[in-house]
Amino acid sequence: MSQKPKVAFICVHNSCRSQIAEALGKLLASDVFESYSAGTEMMPQINQDAVRLMKRLYGIDMEQTQRSKLLSELPEVDIVITMGCNVNCPNLPCKHREDWGLDDPTGKSEVEYLNTISAIEEKVLTLKSRAEQSGVWSPATS
Repeated sequence: MSQKPKVAFICVHNSCRSQIAEALGKLLASDVFESYSAGTEMMPQINQDAVRLMKRLYGIDMEQTQRSKLLSELPEVDIVITMGCNVNCPNLPCKHREDWGLDDPTGKSEVEYLNTISAIEEKVLTLKSRAEQSGVWSPATS
């Protein structure tokens, strides 16, 4: 039986966009790929606006299921998705890499957060669809 590909969602602080992507990946695509998130720096807690809105929109409490992590804590991954970090974008070995080019909503209005969450949901679903159709991203079966 083949393993599901592992997807790493990466941004600098691993407190907002990448955490949302990990949560939505687990919620919407866990049957197709495993979701992880990490950053080059850690924050003491996940962005509280993101936590509040993910609870309200999806019933997910990211503080119960996730925490801010460094890249060194990731398993070996097949797909790396960067969130749109223009500086210090980490380089991880993988089979496929793409940048989603999302602005960080931290410190902005709730509308900005909702737009970001909506964009991430759409991109996670697109990634799921592409992963289902493509054997390229699947890890080699042993």
